[in-house]
Amino acid sequence: MNTNPIGIFDSGIGGLTVANAVCSALPNEEIIYFGDTAHLPYGDKSAEAIQHYSTRISDFLLERNCKLVLIACNTASAAAYEVVKKHVGSKAPVLNVIDPVVEEVASNQSFHKVGIIGTKGTIKSQVYEHKLKKLRPDLDVTSLATALLASMIEAGFYNNSVSQAVINSYLNYPDFSDIEGIILACTHYPLIRKEVESFYHNRVSVFDSNEAVAKRVKQTLEQNDLLNDQKRNPHHFFVSDFTESFEQTTKIFFGSEIHLEHSRIWEE
Repeated sequence: MNTNPIGIFDSGIGGLTVANAVCSALPNEEIIYFGDTAHLPYGDKSAEAIQHYSTRISDFLLERNCKLVLIACNTASAAAYEVVKKHVGSKAPVLNVIDPVVEEVASNQSFHKVGIIGTKGTIKSQVYEHKLKKLRPDLDVTSLATALLASMIEAGFYNNSVSQAVINSYLNYPDFSDIEGIILACTHYPLIRKEVESFYHNRVSVFDSNEAVAKRVKQTLEQNDLLNDQKRNPHHFFVSDFTESFEQTTKIFFGSEIHLEHSRIWEE
């Protein structure tokens, strides 16, 4: 049993969807969340820059005694997971948001072709394709960068006519016409999951990382005897650059109002 918090970080506040899923699966656990809003989006940054940001944020979380570090960002998971894992060493387990959903999709032998939508950075990295092909060499994988979706969701446009038009435009991509599953490879996208399912009339299986990642966090804590069975401490949510709009937007991703604390991590 371990009462220390779980550390979660993202390039911004979209990773709060993952944090929310972890909180739902593990209600006794305290969360410390860090959104690197000073550098968002990570999608147009170099791998070296993302690795630098990610290792420094990991140190920030470890300094607050986090017992597990979760990279709740697809771009950072693609560019920095191995670097962060090596940097953290034996201090805490390190997880990413890609492997759990890849393993879930690859384990379904009925799939012959799957699609992936995500940010430019994630799609350009081809990390999902490489990991899926490693587990399932026979699987046909096609991907599409959907650059407008994250900013659209942050602006509050989801489950309405505007989002439906944008989503439909992307999903009409010809190479998606015969897919049997689609991966929502961005932590913003769980908010449009129902719209994606509706587009395909529930004929295509839709996957996002939230549930799979929450399960992996729980499994990892159990395996390392780190679960907390006592009443948790309050959650803490930090950002590296603060504006009122960030705090107002958090409700979209976390489902309830939260208070953001401004951490001047890059000025230290």
